[in-house]
Amino acid sequence: MFAAALALYVREDYSLLLLVVLFLAPDLSFLGLVGGRRAGAITYDAAHTYVGPILLASAAMIGEWTTGVELGLIWLAHIGIDRAIGYGLRYPDAFNENHLQRV
Repeated sequence: MFAAALALYVREDYSLLLLVVLFLAPDLSFLGLVGGRRAGAITYDAAHTYVGPILLASAAMIGEWTTGVELGLIWLAHIGIDRAIGYGLRYPDAFNENHLQRV
């Protein structure tokens, strides 16, 4: 997913500065841990599922909103690299474990 999203991003000649600046933005969802493990898992998982970026990019393509497509691809690339290095969705009862570890 990381390679595909990045390839599409580069192919469309989107802003590399925007990519660099926003690539780690989904990790701000860790701030949900301030509300406890359960809240942290909910916010982290919401920002790290493929549903959001796919819906965003699809709606942006239909609405011809280029920036939305860029944001969706950056978000997809982020999730893709996370999965590639072993970071998965979190469990509310064990935030330090993820769904890739229990497979």
